[in-house]
Amino acid sequence: MASNIEWAKQKYNEQYEVWMPWIEDTFLKYFTKDNKASYSTKEQLDKTKVTGVEQVDTLQDNVHGVVAGQVGQGGLLQPVGDLVSKEGLNRTERGGKDEQGGYLPTGLPGIPGLSK
Repeated sequence: MASNIEWAKQKYNEQYEVWMPWIEDTFLKYFTKDNKASYSTKEQLDKTKVTGVEQVDTLQDNVHGVVAGQVGQGGLLQPVGDLVSKEGLNRTERGGKDEQGGYLPTGLPGIPGLSK
């Protein structure tokens, strides 16, 4: 019985590792103007508010939005933001693996046995 529970936990974790980054990416794409890079940038910049003055905080929020928006959807650096989101943040969430479970990009010819 315990082995069935362990097997179920393992399968759940495998599916979570595969699907959760995709779900997050899809949500951000359709419901915000962010990718993971711009969302993370905005989140980190929001931690840097130094005053309690409403006008200054509003100005900081606007500047943070502009900066993060450059790597988000429609931004000047969107390709960079998409690449960082896919190859950086998603791989970090998956323990360094890509969507296929390998450590190297699938289109990369090279050393056999290193892809998994």
